[in-house]
Amino acid sequence: MRLVSLALLASASVVVAGPAFAQAPQVEKNVSMAMTMAIMQGAIDQCTTDGYKVSVTIVDKAGNVAAQLRGDGTNPHTMEFSRLKAYTARTRNQTSQQTMKMMEDPANAFLRQIPGVVGIGGGVPIRAGNETIGGVGVSGAPGGEKDEVCANAGLAKVADALK
Repeated sequence: MRLVSLALLASASVVVAGPAFAQAPQVEKNVSMAMTMAIMQGAIDQCTTDGYKVSVTIVDKAGNVAAQLRGDGTNPHTMEFSRLKAYTARTRNQTSQQTMKMMEDPANAFLRQIPGVVGIGGGVPIRAGNETIGGVGVSGAPGGEKDEVCANAGLAKVADALK
């Protein structure tokens, strides 16, 4: 009888505790403000060294702007375009240059219908291990491949933190 009571008590505690575990807060990785500042500074430094005036945007895991910096002397469109590149890299989990190459195939025409997704280089996903936790977008250099070099230089500044 005592064993049956213990078994019932143990079963009841599992049933009662189940919903409590389901309500626990989610824990996930995301970009930090310090990380965004380091990435932006690294990207701006690289593009300045290369002679380009650029704007940089960092989006977080949800695709929202975490930080944005308009470089000295940049054209007005660079702010929004850097945001779109960062958003594309985050939501597609690939560089915006890779998205551009996919868009060239008529079989992938649907990609042009996704709001906020652009097909030009300069957007790179921010990955912590295998998990995409954000995106960096650079705009203003003469060509998306040059913007991407600057974005990667920014990510190199935080490479140890993303391992």
